[in-house]
Amino acid sequence: MTIRYQREGTTGYLLIDRADRRNAITLEMWQAIPSLLDEVEAEEGLSVLVVKSADDGYFSAGADIRELLANKDDDDWRAANHAAISETQHRLERCPLPTVAFIDGDCIGGGCGLALACDIRVATPRARFGITPAKLGIVYPFHDIKLLIELVGPGQAKRLLYTGDLIDVAEARDIGLIEIIASSPDALERAISKASGSSNRVMKALMRRILDGQVAEDAKTQALFADGFRSADFLEGAQAFIEKRAPDFS
Repeated sequence: MTIRYQREGTTGYLLIDRADRRNAITLEMWQAIPSLLDEVEAEEGLSVLVVKSADDGYFSAGADIRELLANKDDDDWRAANHAAISETQHRLERCPLPTVAFIDGDCIGGGCGLALACDIRVATPRARFGITPAKLGIVYPFHDIKLLIELVGPGQAKRLLYTGDLIDVAEARDIGLIEIIASSPDALERAISKASGSSNRVMKALMRRILDGQVAEDAKTQALFADGFRSADFLEGAQAFIEKRAPDFS
């Protein structure tokens, strides 16, 4: 098994598990992720999904270059690979749950694309980042570039893409490629799990509309805002505030 889903309490984990190839991602792995996300979305009581390596020391070396080379002349394979990457990214960025990429070690190319599709990126001090198609004579996909520009802006995106250079975790945080430097994602997981799951799901849906280009309120966004005041979580949160205690949204 090279990629799998498991649950611990209110946290779900999407685990990249191909240590012998530094978690290089194959077509089969890209194609497996949407079905794993179906499992995640069918779960009750999950607060957050974390994408990480099953082993310490790396996140992903990116695409499996041997597989790319072996199939470079196969139009059907290349089309299937592109479609699988695109579907995975779209599904991950639209997962109703908050999503976190936890990066320990190298996060390169397609692995970086997987992390870009998550809501928040947490990396350890030994993490390194690189987007290296220009060193291989290939092209980073349109959607990956869009996600990169949304995070770091066009200038830094051009620098990373044109050079293919690796950057360390401090620089990655400085330019906005990651949000948090930490030895684990545990503190962030706990903080998200204590918050209202219904609030987070709705706010993620609203943010998705903004990132997809919506610039003004409409009837749907107004309804989503108004519905929050009729939720059980609002009743609990407001009562907890008045009683000066921590809310229990379980």
